[in-house]
Amino acid sequence: MAVLRLSCLTKATTSPDRQRAAVWRRAEELGLTVFAEACDLGVSAHRSSPFDRPSLSAWLRQPQFYDAVIWSHVDRAVRSVSHMERLLAWGADNARTLVFAMPELERPLVVPPDAAVSVAERCLALARDAEREAQVLSDRLSDSHTYLRMNGRYGGGLAPFGFRKAPHPSGSGWCLSPDPETTPLVLWIVAEVMAGRSLTSLARELNDRAVPVPRDRHAQLQGRPTGGHRHGRHFDRFRWTPGALSKVLRSPSLMGHRVHAGKTVRDASGAPVLVGQPLLTEEEFAALQTTVAARSRARGPRRGTTALLTGIVRCAGCDGRMYFAVRRGHTRADYVCRAASRGEVCPRAAGMRSDWLETYTLDRYRQATGQGAQVTREDLLRDGVVVTVAKGRSGGGPERALGPDVSRLTFTMRTSQRDQPES
Repeated sequence: MAVLRLSCLTKATTSPDRQRAAVWRRAEELGLTVFAEACDLGVSAHRSSPFDRPSLSAWLRQPQFYDAVIWSHVDRAVRSVSHMERLLAWGADNARTLVFAMPELERPLVVPPDAAVSVAERCLALARDAEREAQVLSDRLSDSHTYLRMNGRYGGGLAPFGFRKAPHPSGSGWCLSPDPETTPLVLWIVAEVMAGRSLTSLARELNDRAVPVPRDRHAQLQGRPTGGHRHGRHFDRFRWTPGALSKVLRSPSLMGHRVHAGKTVRDASGAPVLVGQPLLTEEEFAALQTTVAARSRARGPRRGTTALLTGIVRCAGCDGRMYFAVRRGHTRADYVCRAASRGEVCPRAAGMRSDWLETYTLDRYRQATGQGAQVTREDLLRDGVVVTVAKGRSGGGPERALGPDVSRLTFTMRTSQRDQPES
């Protein structure tokens, strides 16, 4: 199986084609047949291991379909010693060969499952070199961005919503200027919020009007396709949510400030560093923050969750995650569909008592694994457990209080390689 990876994808790059050519050439020399390709473009090896990448991770979970995995270079596989150690362990545990084509050398680096210690040490040494190189590049980039931030320059990346990249007035570098398409939209959103409209209602209208979220608008300005992967799902375009709107409204960039980690960058005298023309005055921004903060206080502080099935239970109506929610005035809680928080409308939103759903899931998991000890959320996530809940019918008699209607539930587990629906 061939693997391609590139941290930054641009129209001009030829790296994927060069990687592919090197991989296929070495595969032919070694008598290997390439039957599939895992391609992760725009994915950093410094930040993610092979087991976290969208395309490659799916193949690494199914080693029974191939005998070897081949990359063009070590740094296309990993830029971390710990990631290399894990990859070598995976190869040994699954009896699979790792190949690094190394087209600049006479021979490729081949790592069979029973590789000699010297081969493993060479892999780790190359990974260590790649890790050092990645750190040097990261440090240089950080220094460059720090300089740009302190001098009111735009250094690239996602532009604040309402702005777009423009030449700096000095003639050197870039700054931000109001985006003629989204600036009026930002001002309209601010006016609606100040008039008392909810973020949920605004998110729904923006989605109905197909208004691109900041990430998709940035992609449009860069000439790239919108959408991408999130929570294991592919989207042609991302949707507005109350949280996304709140992030836009709370950003000091609305005043033209240079922002880093959500806060205004200040110069040596403590004054805000300006990176573009403001959309709101300081007084207008302060009034907006008071309004948004008042609504947040009304909802109460957000708390972390220890719910057993978060990330495991899904709504059959929209295939979205269900979340743990405590009923007001009750001691018990439910798992409920939260499509509205994602800016979506679920056609058949599901919900179920948390104790019923957790008991059902643990029983099915123990039946499938034979595990009798305490089961944790990490166990369920590791084994790819997914429980789908369909919407129940209205009405019903006293029997509804006796337990869950299991015909609404479907239990699946990746490690079993088969679905296990309730009959």
